[in-house]
Amino acid sequence: MKKINITEYREATYPIDDMFLSRWSPRSFADKEVDEATLMSVLEAARWAPSASNKQPWRFIAARTEKDRNKFNSFIMDGNRAWSDKATAFVLIISDTDAGGTHAFDAGTAWGFLSLQAMKKGLITHAMGGFYQDQAREVLNIPEHYDIHAVVAIGYQDEKERLEEKFQEREIPSTRRPLTETVMEGSFKF
Repeated sequence: MKKINITEYREATYPIDDMFLSRWSPRSFADKEVDEATLMSVLEAARWAPSASNKQPWRFIAARTEKDRNKFNSFIMDGNRAWSDKATAFVLIISDTDAGGTHAFDAGTAWGFLSLQAMKKGLITHAMGGFYQDQAREVLNIPEHYDIHAVVAIGYQDEKERLEEKFQEREIPSTRRPLTETVMEGSFKF
């Protein structure tokens, strides 16, 4: 498989570890199973994310078997199903609202840890908001006091040419706005 030269797409303004630039969200998944030990390693990293008052409000519902992936496919929107059907694992990220006001923030941090560990294990991840939350809640029996955040497709990367043509041109690392448009000092200034 042709490796993407990340420096063609991304450059940090200040020095950071290469892993932050190298992690992106491809859509082209290879038909190769993610074994349980590898998936658990990815989830283990997420488990160690920081959380307010150490409440650890995140929960992960994983799908590795065909039966479980079919459950997920029942609530993933068609636009995402066009490419995510080839992923061999999914994780739904939810958080316990009883943990307080930072539950979503903490779950997002866990997602970040998950995505970086997946990259370190040679996997790709692509988080999706394009799914029917009510259906996910029903299909997976999720209690009402859990917020549903994202479905993450997990697997091994394949050639972009294996994607439908409409997705191929988007199969590159995205850029980020400059810090000058993101960071404000002292007060809100935009």
